[in-house]
Amino acid sequence: MKREDIRNIAIIAHVDHGKTTLVDAMLKQTNAVKVVEDSPDLIMDSMDLERERGITIKAKNASLVYKGIKINIVDTPGHADFGGEVERTLRMADGVLLLVDAKEGPMPQTKFVLKKAMELGLKAIVVINKIDRIDSYIDETVNKTFDLFVKLNANHIQLDFPIIYASGLLGMASHSAEELQEMLKTPDHPDISQLFEAIINHIPPPEVELNDSFAMQVLALAYDNYKGRIGIGKVKFGKVIVNSNLMLIKADGTKTTAKITSLQMYEGLKQIDVQEAVAGDIAAIGGFEDIHIGDTVTDPENPKALPPVEIEPPTIKMTFGVNSAPGAGKEGKFLTSRHIRDRLVKELETNVALKVDGLDDGTDTFLVSGRGELHLAVLIETMRREGFCLEVGQPQVIYHEKDGVTLEPYENIFIDVPKDYQGIVIEELGKRGGEMRHLDATQSGDVHAEYLIPTRGLLGLKNLLMTRTRGTVIINNLFNSYKPVHEIDLRDNAHGSLICNEPGLSNPYGLDNCQDRGVLFIGAGVPVYEGMVVGKHSLDSDLEINACKIKHKSHQRSVGASDPVVLVPPIQVTLDFAIEYVGPDELVDITPSNIRIRKKILTSIDRRRQRRVDNRI
Repeated sequence: MKREDIRNIAIIAHVDHGKTTLVDAMLKQTNAVKVVEDSPDLIMDSMDLERERGITIKAKNASLVYKGIKINIVDTPGHADFGGEVERTLRMADGVLLLVDAKEGPMPQTKFVLKKAMELGLKAIVVINKIDRIDSYIDETVNKTFDLFVKLNANHIQLDFPIIYASGLLGMASHSAEELQEMLKTPDHPDISQLFEAIINHIPPPEVELNDSFAMQVLALAYDNYKGRIGIGKVKFGKVIVNSNLMLIKADGTKTTAKITSLQMYEGLKQIDVQEAVAGDIAAIGGFEDIHIGDTVTDPENPKALPPVEIEPPTIKMTFGVNSAPGAGKEGKFLTSRHIRDRLVKELETNVALKVDGLDDGTDTFLVSGRGELHLAVLIETMRREGFCLEVGQPQVIYHEKDGVTLEPYENIFIDVPKDYQGIVIEELGKRGGEMRHLDATQSGDVHAEYLIPTRGLLGLKNLLMTRTRGTVIINNLFNSYKPVHEIDLRDNAHGSLICNEPGLSNPYGLDNCQDRGVLFIGAGVPVYEGMVVGKHSLDSDLEINACKIKHKSHQRSVGASDPVVLVPPIQVTLDFAIEYVGPDELVDITPSNIRIRKKILTSIDRRRQRRVDNRI
């Protein structure tokens, strides 16, 4: 039978196309949540990092009621690095809202998330968002979206998608672009009801077998101090009643039985206790201590094991280790390898796209693999804010062996840049093994280029192009596939660094002598240590400098008897910058208060000794 009283939808889009803003408008207009007037934060952005970066990192569940029909909503990330969240949470939905920016049109991550929805056979409603922008291209966006469906081999049912025109920021939606333009003239009366009507009329209700034995696959996890670990998923078959006995079937086939101590469903953003959940509901079940994503919760008398969740493999790896920089231990609460190991094990429970090696080796270093630099950077930043003190190495691509051939990951890279800088971009991508697939001019006059490039070639590319194009370049990348290793010799982010040769406080006089040699990462009065990288050398070789040098007085002059020192503002070393900059012989020194770049071997004499050993080898 079909459950006409419920709809399960997922919101998918390219990053920053307005998913979370639209969900906020849907929740507010149905009074599903309490509205905080004049709050700049979006309701669905629950993490500090999400608010700061303006992106969705973790998929989230919510629900609302419209005309007596319950609509369960899953807000998914738009960035491909968090594709593991998308791949598992789409299984909770029976249809999707595909948001497309009316100015930018379908973007790389639009293709990624739509492809996942098409593979699951989900029906889509296309929402052309942000049409209140003056520079929107509505007709062209609609045509490009239809072409994208065709390229992804959508069937005839999926190609017959309804279109809703919307402004998520103003909370308005309509079947007609012209009607919406009229509605926008009265922004004080938001009305998104036509979007709700489209969801009810075009998203199929879940088809359920209420008399079958209960089965639900765990697709998300939560934790409660009183209820313990909670598994979240869509009930596939049958129904479950609180306090009943259920069986947990893990991915390796092991089975355990336990009593369900709590049963919850979503009301707005909150989980409320219920007595039963039936097929088609999105429910949260507590009672199993060792429950993980991908496990099946089922009836012990007639158990059903649902197929496991397939997640694309990681492409980038980094080393995480105990911080060994001078002064380590003065900052942070979690300093030891045991702390880092326990935190990574905890992360593996919910971050299905992550992989960690070395957990059982008894070493101080762990090899952490993820879907991209941003995927790992978010994990590192989260740990840093929790009080961890650690050091991480340079990102490296993950190679695979198949039939005696070494394969490496390749990615599609999409670049928009002003015409004046297209030569710089083409030259740099050519050096890095990029193969041009498409080049044309956009309606705004910029150049749009598409390349196939080894993932190795992307390491360090973004900061380089941002500098050389004066911050005007827009870069998006999307994993393509594993292919034979490119023959071009891509050096591991070759650059020269300015290395501090003594500890102390940086001094304007010392930095003034250094800033002509390159670009500085620090200003005056900053504590430094020997082996710390304080800038980028203008040449490809490292240079040792004395950032703490002071001007001594003599019988002929006083300390201040000269022209004042004028320092160029330094580059701010953020975590994203440090991860992209760091070279093969360098580490990122991470504490709750500071992010620094350092050499693996701190002292000058030890580095010279190591170079002699390497030359003999």
